Amino acid sequence: MRNLTKLIIAASITCGLVVPLLSVDPVSASEKNVWKPKKPVNLIVPWGAGGATDGVSRQTAMVLEKFLGQKIVIVNQPGASGSVGTKNVLDKPKKGLYWTAGAVKDLGVYKVQGLLDTTLDDWHIFTNFAIPNVVAVRTDSPYKDFGELLEGFKASPGKVRVATAGVNSAGHTAIEMIKSYTDIDYKHISYDGGNSAVIATVAGECEVVPQLAKEEVDMLKAGKLRALAVLADGPLNIDGYDQEIPSVKKWIPDFVTAPIYFGIFVPKGVPQEVVDTLTTIWNKSLVADDSLKTYAAQNAMIFDPAAGDAALKKSFPMVQLDAWMKFDKGDAAVDPSTIGIPRP
Repeated sequence: MRNLTKLIIAASITCGLVVPLLSVDPVSASEKNVWKPKKPVNLIVPWGAGGATDGVSRQTAMVLEKFLGQKIVIVNQPGASGSVGTKNVLDKPKKGLYWTAGAVKDLGVYKVQGLLDTTLDDWHIFTNFAIPNVVAVRTDSPYKDFGELLEGFKASPGKVRVATAGVNSAGHTAIEMIKSYTDIDYKHISYDGGNSAVIATVAGECEVVPQLAKEEVDMLKAGKLRALAVLADGPLNIDGYDQEIPSVKKWIPDFVTAPIYFGIFVPKGVPQEVVDTLTTIWNKSLVADDSLKTYAAQNAMIFDPAAGDAALKKSFPMVQLDAWMKFDKGDAAVDPSTIGIPRP
């Protein structure tokens, strides 16, 4: 069994990240522009319960409550690839009491897809974790490695059932990226969250799940799923899972991917003290939180918090890849270059 340090180092190399190991003081109550909400904050998770967005949002919220001195209420509101819950937050009064969450790449492509008239410019972005996609099958699957799975897709075009959390989810983006390099076809089965997609695969409803490592990790460790490939530049090692997961580049050498960053998003227009307080918490306190570091290591994630421009810089490469993949496939309603997303 690989220890915690190996997972952090291996995952960091996999996604090309450096995990912060800073030791800093928590937010001082005497700092200027400190926001202390007088009412509970509503964090709308626009995906189903049990998935990656739900899990990382709840874990982050528990830490934030200590510094804000107020309860953060998590509300799952899935629908239309996350755009329903996101729009709900966008339409609320800008007082700082309504946030949303998810992958930055989802937020960045809503307008490209014609799902929601919003761009990254409308939001203050606070990232917390980066999570790679893992292509997995049941342990009794005939596909022993990723190469055999590709042959299976080609032998039965449009018939191999692939479970994802829906269009625009990380899993759907992953299988579409694979398709763009290999010309495979598959049968897409959509669920209301990554956890549901994983359970459906374990139950035999579907044959393949390409969701996020965090959503698959428990079933991998329990011996219910077998990982075939990670969509990253290098292999992935997970504490408690005895097999190194090879990079997709072993079979597709020219495959280009980028880390999928998750976070909490606050609509612009809220009082500046809200933004200042959250930025200070992120940069001084969240970055040093041991519980979040441990949570990341146990769930095959990289803990790499950032706020504002720094968060956008880290997360934007995947926004570009996803937006232009959709445009090139003819699935875009808006040219990405017209809304500030240049071709990568």
